[in-house]
Amino acid sequence: MRAKDIRKGNVVMYNNAPHRVAESIHRTPGNLRAFVQMKLRNLYNNTMVDQRFSSDEDLEFADISTFKGTFLYSDDEGYHFMNSENYEQVALTDELVGDAKFYLTEGLSVQVSLLGETPIGIELPKTVDLEVVETVPGMAGATATNSGKPATLSTGLTVTVPQFVKNGERVTVDTEEGKYLSRAEK
Repeated sequence: MRAKDIRKGNVVMYNNAPHRVAESIHRTPGNLRAFVQMKLRNLYNNTMVDQRFSSDEDLEFADISTFKGTFLYSDDEGYHFMNSENYEQVALTDELVGDAKFYLTEGLSVQVSLLGETPIGIELPKTVDLEVVETVPGMAGATATNSGKPATLSTGLTVTVPQFVKNGERVTVDTEEGKYLSRAEK
């Protein structure tokens, strides 16, 4: 497929490794030839690279398949997921999971990506509910201001929460931004 037709979220092969397109901007500067500026995330080692392609340069889509998986547990071998259809288990390394580990709780449903038979990453749901395990008591009268306080969640993630949130409460967190959204519904 031509570089100008590649969009954010597509997975392409670049330097013999699958890369997810994080950003794709088509530029036509003055009297010069058009080009596409892309930010690509290597799905093997999670590194980011900026690359410029001619707008009619051909790029190969990676042969990616996905399945709905359930997070089971983590250990020294990695993070273990079960395929919800055939009950097979796959393990992903800490590098492949990356910062998504801060949102993983037992039983969480995710999309697991495979390149051939090799697992290469996961896609989290938009939001997850996590328990507040440590936060300072709220300041009296802080309801009139929009001030926040740090809270450590059950997975080790630290987010800024409103003053009224207490230890032991469950909160909803945006997995893309890593931000507090609301109290979780009971």
